Amino acid sequence: MDGQSRFPRQRTSSGDAYRSGPVQGPVGGGKTGKAGATGTTGATGTALPGAPAPGCALHRRLHLTLDPADLVAVGSVRRRLRSALSHWGVPELSDTAELLSSELVTNALLHTGKGAVFDAVLGSDHRLRIEVQDGTSRLPGRRRDPGAEYATSGRGLLLVEALADSWGVQLRGDGKVTWFELALP
Repeated sequence: MDGQSRFPRQRTSSGDAYRSGPVQGPVGGGKTGKAGATGTTGATGTALPGAPAPGCALHRRLHLTLDPADLVAVGSVRRRLRSALSHWGVPELSDTAELLSSELVTNALLHTGKGAVFDAVLGSDHRLRIEVQDGTSRLPGRRRDPGAEYATSGRGLLLVEALADSWGVQLRGDGKVTWFELALP
């Protein structure tokens, strides 16, 4: 075992958030750049698809910062992620990664009133980890009303739970990170 605790799907103490799979720390930090910025990791904190992440030559990283309520940026995140995954040699992860990423980014932009930070890291084991950080500590929740199955929104976390290999929410002093992981089939 890798020394990390492993949990089955379970409710957190608040009862509103869920976690599954290994508990892991956040993706490495650094300064942030705008969603459209490109370059190697450095002053902007943005990595070109295929560029090594700081401190680990085996990782691939895409780092984007999104402005508050900028829902148009969700399309840019999807395109940049698809391009990165293709460049990294794992295009088969693109459809699911795009869908789940757009759900988490949209939730962060719609429900927090603040911007978001998007990180995608492909490890040497070809396991993709995507994190969306926002500036509020309010945990995401599922719809509780009986008519939710006919609603036009509110199923994002159900999709994440159904399609991700593992996922969770980590509270931080400056907000939270909602993450998921996908492994090659």
